[in-house]
Amino acid sequence: MNFLAHLYLAGDDPELLVGGLMGDFVKGRLTAGRFPEGINLGIALHRHIDSAAGRSNDFLASKHRLDVRFGLYRGVLVDLFYDHFLAKEWEKFHPAPLATFIAQCHSQLLDRVEILPPRLAGFLPAIFTELLPSYQEPVGIERALQRMAARLSRPSPLAEGGGELVRHYQALQADFHRFLPAMTAEVGRFL
Repeated sequence: MNFLAHLYLAGDDPELLVGGLMGDFVKGRLTAGRFPEGINLGIALHRHIDSAAGRSNDFLASKHRLDVRFGLYRGVLVDLFYDHFLAKEWEKFHPAPLATFIAQCHSQLLDRVEILPPRLAGFLPAIFTELLPSYQEPVGIERALQRMAARLSRPSPLAEGGGELVRHYQALQADFHRFLPAMTAEVGRFL
């Protein structure tokens, strides 16, 4: 769950930001009136980013660097690893400090909590007080993966995924540095 990247790519529009975070929690078609227009656009943007990432040569290269035992979870790992690189090098990408950005995003979501899916609304404190602030360090990514693995109904190798970040750190970081500008351009074309 690459929460930080989706928040970052949503830009300054509060409704795009809220919709961008809702993307993993809203299923089905986005019919008119289901959510405010800007929220619908944010959800559509989230879906577009996920689709474009899945086709990205850099994202695919990162997935293929990881041990095959992670199977379909390799995409999840790369999502989190890219959030790590974004958080670690935040000052290169955004003028506000990461803590300020996280607080502003949290506030935007709390202002619209009544339209959030209940599962997301319940998860907000963990996202903004535990997960995102911890993403700057590999150990924070490792803890996030352990939490995800614990929530799954069947056993998965996710809890051991943090080692892949350390093992392939420089190559994954280089992939990320090509990926983020391409995704930023993709968002610009979409909007």
